[in-house]
Amino acid sequence: MVILVLNCGSSSIKYQVIDMEAAKSVLLAKGLVERIGLPEGDLTHKPVGKANFELHQPIPDHTVGISLVMKALTDPEHGVIASLDEVKAVGHRVAHGGEYFPVSCLVDADVKEKIRSLCAIAPLHNPASLQGIEAIDTVLPGVPQVTVFDTSFHQTIPAMNYLFALPYGYYEKYRVRKYGFHGTSHKFVARAGAELAGLDLNASKIVTCHIGNGGSVTAVLNGKSFDTSMGFSPLDGLVMGTRCGNVDASAITYIGEKEGMSFAELDTMMNKKSGVYGLTGLSSDMRDIDKAYDEGNEKAIVARDMYYNRVKKFVGEYAAEMGGVDLIVFTGGVGENSKELRESVCSGLEFMGVEFDCEANNVRGEDKILSKPESKVKVAVIATNEELVIATDTYNLVK
Repeated sequence: MVILVLNCGSSSIKYQVIDMEAAKSVLLAKGLVERIGLPEGDLTHKPVGKANFELHQPIPDHTVGISLVMKALTDPEHGVIASLDEVKAVGHRVAHGGEYFPVSCLVDADVKEKIRSLCAIAPLHNPASLQGIEAIDTVLPGVPQVTVFDTSFHQTIPAMNYLFALPYGYYEKYRVRKYGFHGTSHKFVARAGAELAGLDLNASKIVTCHIGNGGSVTAVLNGKSFDTSMGFSPLDGLVMGTRCGNVDASAITYIGEKEGMSFAELDTMMNKKSGVYGLTGLSSDMRDIDKAYDEGNEKAIVARDMYYNRVKKFVGEYAAEMGGVDLIVFTGGVGENSKELRESVCSGLEFMGVEFDCEANNVRGEDKILSKPESKVKVAVIATNEELVIATDTYNLVK
């Protein structure tokens, strides 16, 4: 069954085409549409076993973008399917499902309306997902669509971990609570990590660390999310590229009063001008921070130390919450590629039973155990594959 997986951003579309069967999956193509709505748009199409294809032209909206993807997929030279009739289902990544969607589901009018109702608390992500769904309605009418939510995996978090200690009426009126994000990634790497480490996922205590420009840590207890570092929005928790993570709320109101900033300006400051970028004034990219760190830049040294240490704090916190830990997993752009991050987080955790293997840690882009054979707590790096999770859920719902 050929499945198209879409991850729609406000001005971009990431896609993969995967041929799914019960026991295996085969990637046929992947690509990226960028600069939607700008004077000059870009399509980069990467078919497996064929030469890459690039297109540069105005792409006014998501419907045009997806139409160009369909043309690329069926093109005689760089296509991977003979006709669009071969696409049997489309799976969408949707950032926020609120409390409505504990599992993935087939798209209907009610699902669309619920996604639309959550746009106010996910203004950067949910509107783009809706545009993608509506574009498929136009380009591939009648083809089943499935939504897979970043928040679904975290719907098992107990109330003691998802409620904020604010007046309860705000939860009742506005559903203000912790939702968590990166759920598809945490779900995938917890399962893959348990298999690699020889653990029973449903009888294990696992801490998964999805670390990139955005990042979150999750406590996975017996296969289910028990706690996670992101909260009501993807702002909370770790120090990130441009996001501040945990901060005393009164510091924000104090800055707002002193600077005469509106709520919207404060929100922009915390989401887009903070993190390692705000601390250094250099960059939101950890590769640039690493370079400045190696050159002795004092702000970069403090920023990277904060970035690493915040991950370690959550590992310790979640080990305490679960009454121990069997496995620590690293994933995401930084988690998969930065040996310095992994070593920094795991050093000093010997008291918990972590025996880290620095030699094994010298790895990039490979699933591997990073702890010594005698280590009571296993450590692993796993390359995340959110698209495969989306394709699998889609296959299971439409087969």
